[in-house]
Amino acid sequence: MGCKTIKTNVGGVLIGGGESVKIQSMCTTKTSDVEKTLMQISTLQNAGCEIIRLSVLDEGDAFAIKSIKKHAGIPIVADIHFSSALAVSAIENGADKVRINPGNIGGENKIKAVADCIKAHKIPVRVGANTGSIEKEYLNKYGVCEQSLVESALKSVSALERCGVTDIVISVKSSSVPLTVRAYRLLAERTRYPLHIGVTEAGTEEMAVVKSSAALGALLLDGIGDTLRVSITDDPVKEVIAAKRLLRALGFDKNFVNVISCPTCGRCMWNSMQVAKNVAKYVENCSKPLKIAVMGCVVNGPGEAKDCDLGIAGAQDYCVIFKSGEIIKKVAAEDAEAEFLKEINALIND
Repeated sequence: MGCKTIKTNVGGVLIGGGESVKIQSMCTTKTSDVEKTLMQISTLQNAGCEIIRLSVLDEGDAFAIKSIKKHAGIPIVADIHFSSALAVSAIENGADKVRINPGNIGGENKIKAVADCIKAHKIPVRVGANTGSIEKEYLNKYGVCEQSLVESALKSVSALERCGVTDIVISVKSSSVPLTVRAYRLLAERTRYPLHIGVTEAGTEEMAVVKSSAALGALLLDGIGDTLRVSITDDPVKEVIAAKRLLRALGFDKNFVNVISCPTCGRCMWNSMQVAKNVAKYVENCSKPLKIAVMGCVVNGPGEAKDCDLGIAGAQDYCVIFKSGEIIKKVAAEDAEAEFLKEINALIND
């Protein structure tokens, strides 16, 4: 969980240094539309987002951060490119963190102006590279690969360090899963700064979730990654839900009801697929650490789910409900779901 990295504070939310992996997303609203932006932030926070990023395209967006911060319940990260003035304005209006690219913010004087503002307000800054922003010198030397991504990111880090900024978060993103994994593994060997991980331009929901799960899962299991975003071309709430599910699947978040179910086969003689879906939906907002099983048949069900707090398995005209592999109740198939939900309720409220 990033225990080798330095800890940093983003508006009261700690990342790095062994802290839990924090979930980020980004608003799709125009930041200067304060009402719509706050509505989306609230929805994302309720879904589990812990840090939110806002695009800053003009002075109206930068000024809006002051009003947004008064009412937002999570830290605000201002995302700025090509304008040192907007970066300074966003910070002065209360951004808890900024995301910049020193390579496109201007010359040394403009980088220094942003750096001085970052230091004065004592906030962190995120820098990095993706495959569309690799520095020409490294692109010519290495081509598009993990070396060029990492060298570009570290060049941005060096530009800020020369100005006395050391509260830094780094990212090296690609739309390629293998390249993303290789780049972050290399970067983790080269720095102790916290790492923001993600697959950029991952696509629409189904493929984006697959790409992000493959890349971020591999990195997190290696102990790489302090904060993440699952990028999806869709409602950003889906990003947060996918991130939560990923962290749960990896064992980083245990405070939920883990519903396991078999894929079924020809031995299944009851509607276990639908029951599994209904049970998963029923417990999705429960924060109690439980493991519940919905198994297709009684041949292997209780045995395979012996480690579960509660489970159900079916035959042609009946189902059995079991706890820790021991059958506690036999019910008619048509009553199985209702009886199982009663047992789930009792377990949750115990």
